[in-house]
Amino acid sequence: MRAGLCQLSVGDLPAGNVALVRDAVRRAVAGGAGFVLTPECTNCISADRKHQQNVLTVEGEDPVLAMLRDEAARAGIWLLAGSLILKTADPEDTRFANRSILIGPDGGIAARYDKIHLFDVQVTETETYRESAGIRPGDRAVLAQTPFAALGMTICYDVRFPHLYRALAQAGAQVLTVPAAFSPVTGAAHWETLLRARAIETGCYVLAPAQTGQHPQTTGRQRATYGHALAIAPWGEILADAGTEPGLIFADLDLGAVEHARTRVPSLEHDRPFAPPERLT
Repeated sequence: MRAGLCQLSVGDLPAGNVALVRDAVRRAVAGGAGFVLTPECTNCISADRKHQQNVLTVEGEDPVLAMLRDEAARAGIWLLAGSLILKTADPEDTRFANRSILIGPDGGIAARYDKIHLFDVQVTETETYRESAGIRPGDRAVLAQTPFAALGMTICYDVRFPHLYRALAQAGAQVLTVPAAFSPVTGAAHWETLLRARAIETGCYVLAPAQTGQHPQTTGRQRATYGHALAIAPWGEILADAGTEPGLIFADLDLGAVEHARTRVPSLEHDRPFAPPERLT
């Protein structure tokens, strides 16, 4: 299976992003991809909660998701909407879902994963994120079976929590998806290292489509992301790096490489129970 990873620079209007995302998907298909992946926040990047309330919708009404389902059926491909920011029907929690959606070749939704770990950090004195103020966390890890591989679905900040990836791999994941909209500061410091570590620890392919550059905004503060969408082999080698411009990278998935890496270092089978340390006071 050839995977095509899209690197995008979307704006804060979902309807305005439809044509841009559609073009990237079609170019990936033209390049031979049978599995196409888009980044986190494929439908909308914005730090303005009021604006998001005005432009975002529930899953069934999102124009980017509707287009992606049509494109998957049109081309007969598997397609990962890396994540969409969506309203939910929960009357007790009005925050959005940050949801990764796997679409099958018939255009149907095969799996959903809501981001578990939320990015509440102060990167610099002037760059602060409080994702939990607008996003409600998920509480369930998701492993999706496809004809070409078992996919462990994650999103962005999840990559800093290796126990999630170990659990997915031990449950059968062969490919880990990590769609992202990474901060330029933390991206430069940690992005490649974290992704390679997750591949090495699990013996999985890691596919990380990314947002990049300065994002068009009609309101609110400006947003920039790191780019460098990466495809990484189970032994930790970087197969493709998209750099910092919008575009595409490709990776040919060979599950024999997963088996080979896990045979050479079968660490997924070597867990041992241990007593946790006492917390220092």
